[in-house]
Amino acid sequence: MAEGGSKFVVYAALAGNLAIAVVKFAASWWTGSHAMLTEAVHSLVDTGNQSLLLYGMSRSARPPDDNHPFGHGMELYFWSFVVALMVFLAGGGYSIYEGIQKLSQPEPIREAWINFVVLGASVLFEGTSFGLAWREFSRRRGDVPVWSAIRRSKDPTGFSVILEDAAALLGLAFAALGVAASAYGGMPKADGIASIAIGLLLLGAAMVLARETRSLLTGESASRRVLDAVRAVLVSEDRILHTHGLQSIQLGPSDVLLALAIDVRPDLDVATIEAMGADIRRRIQAVQPIVSHVFFKLGPTEGPAPAADGEATASLSSAASAAGSDS
Repeated sequence: MAEGGSKFVVYAALAGNLAIAVVKFAASWWTGSHAMLTEAVHSLVDTGNQSLLLYGMSRSARPPDDNHPFGHGMELYFWSFVVALMVFLAGGGYSIYEGIQKLSQPEPIREAWINFVVLGASVLFEGTSFGLAWREFSRRRGDVPVWSAIRRSKDPTGFSVILEDAAALLGLAFAALGVAASAYGGMPKADGIASIAIGLLLLGAAMVLARETRSLLTGESASRRVLDAVRAVLVSEDRILHTHGLQSIQLGPSDVLLALAIDVRPDLDVATIEAMGADIRRRIQAVQPIVSHVFFKLGPTEGPAPAADGEATASLSSAASAAGSDS
């Protein structure tokens, strides 16, 4: 997901959740609905989450420095993991606690129609936010199935907003059912049951967010699409005899580091190998601009070689390994 599109989606979600949280708190205070209170806390937590995502995006955009020579892109993954913890603890935990309190001390809901008005407005706001996030996410994923696209995504801001908004819409449905059953169905405990259901829903969403961001935070590889494009470039290069290894790390949503272990023709001199490395980097970045760093390691060629050629190859391998050929 492009950075501009991601920021727009997050800003839209933040504005919607902030407005909804204020209205929900007012409705909860007026009617005494615990389900509405947990929904208000849910929206407040989501507002904080979007603020953290924006902060993480700002931090990750800083240029490289001495302590972070490859940039700060992975800081976005850290703050996305913090978002997952907030959803788990502040959202899911509090909702379940409130639901249990309501079950032990059920109270009648006053003027339930206010809750339904607020829930309807919330569906409108949340639906708009979800629609914007879904449109941007769909544009990026193409024909890839939704769950596979979430698993493969390297931009947590996109799937975080989608999961949060989807959970919010389901939570609103639970809240509406709880309020209706409590106010009109003679089931005062239904409001508490709805709060617990909302809490369990948030715990599930938090677990998915934590799992996906943990993988990115701990050095996930680049996508298969990126690696296949790199392999195609290497296969088309007749100066490379063999490729022994292709390793990658996703440093940020738009930042990939590659490490290539290759054998080159023994007749190539140092200048030719250096020119070849620069050419390969240009070709890789032409088809995959997301690749920001390329390192080469030269290995020994297969088969016997004259002593002079063998010494030259070993010397070139050591020099290339030490230099790293970073781009």
